[in-house]
Amino acid sequence: MREAIREAARAWFRLTAGAALAVVCCLLTAVALFTAFLTLTVIGAGVLPESVLLLRRVAGTERRLVTAWSGVPVPEAYLPLEGPLPARVRTALADPGTRRDVIWATAQIFYGLLLWCASLPLWVVALVTDGVVTGLVGRPPLLLPLFRRGATLSASWSRALLTPAPSAARDAALAARVEQLTATRAGAVAAHGAELRRIERDLHDGAQARLVALSLRVGLARRAYDSDPVAGRKLLDDAQEQAEEALAELRHVVRGIHPPILTDRGLVGAVRALAASSALDVTVTVEGLAGGGVGGAAGEEAGSERSGHRSPAAAQMGREEYRAPAAVEAAAYFAVAEALTNAAKHSGADRACVLLRREPGGLRVRVRDEGRGGAEAAEATGGTGSAGYTGVSASPGTTRTAPGGSGLLGMRRRVAALDGTVRLTSPPGGPTVIEVELPCVW
Repeated sequence: MREAIREAARAWFRLTAGAALAVVCCLLTAVALFTAFLTLTVIGAGVLPESVLLLRRVAGTERRLVTAWSGVPVPEAYLPLEGPLPARVRTALADPGTRRDVIWATAQIFYGLLLWCASLPLWVVALVTDGVVTGLVGRPPLLLPLFRRGATLSASWSRALLTPAPSAARDAALAARVEQLTATRAGAVAAHGAELRRIERDLHDGAQARLVALSLRVGLARRAYDSDPVAGRKLLDDAQEQAEEALAELRHVVRGIHPPILTDRGLVGAVRALAASSALDVTVTVEGLAGGGVGGAAGEEAGSERSGHRSPAAAQMGREEYRAPAAVEAAAYFAVAEALTNAAKHSGADRACVLLRREPGGLRVRVRDEGRGGAEAAEATGGTGSAGYTGVSASPGTTRTAPGGSGLLGMRRRVAALDGTVRLTSPPGGPTVIEVELPCVW
């Protein structure tokens, strides 16, 4: 009997919430009439989108209540109310989800209040009747389960009215995808602009300055050579050193754009070079990629593979080892480089692990260090924090700014441009795990 009363009380609270929403829907009816009048007069057309957003919030509350009662989520599909006012008004009027919400709100006024009002006198009858039946006769309650049936009936009606049509769901998914791609494109454009500024800065502050100094040295050597050959030869020696430094600077700039080691040795070889040059003790694990043998032994055999082809050694051993497309390899390389550089700088860890795994739909990269953590809080506040994700190693042994921006922002932009995802887990005390998923076709 106690269990039946407890279940009936839970169902009654669900009916009470439905009645409260019915009262809210009554108020929304007045708001809808007022909005319709203002929209017809054109003066208050801006009220319509806001009223539709309010209706969506109320319908969302009912969806959550139905989900909590039944355990099955109720999907929603709305067109985004964005852009100038005329476009928002047209979207609000043409959205099928708005029409379904209006129908639900009208029906909720009736069945929400009706079921709740019917439940009030049922309490007295059910407690007396089921108390006698259960206490004296020893049979299960008869009337208390009706509360659950009423709550289930209300939830089923709301689910039927609020579930979007398949076409509306497709349109909403398409609109959400367009919005996501718009944001991704904006991020890719920003990353490209930041990359161009980085290249310009590196060339202007590094290679260009060295080449100007080299030109001056050569000019001075030409003038001094006839009158003082020893001084002229010394100036030529200095000019040769500056030429070598300028060449090394240009190599660093090129590596920041697309490291040649990626073309020569593939992603696995490039990541192993990063691991070898890192200040940490880095373990690289490779699963299903070209050059992913144990301890790097198979990397020499598979190092000559190109995208879409297997090396003869891999073919003889029956292994399905392929290279990812160049853009995917570059994004994975820079993600590993940035994670290792920042782990060495800020995490306080001595060791790190890198995982490169080929999956049916793409490439998975995971970098883990056992440092002090805190990168999640740093990212949320926009600071560097204890994990300090602010830079990236553009080539083995050098530290440079991340292409497309600094820290996780640059990494996310580069990965998002390829429709990939970046997940960061870094609680205080560690460990810090950065996981990158890049879709590609093998």
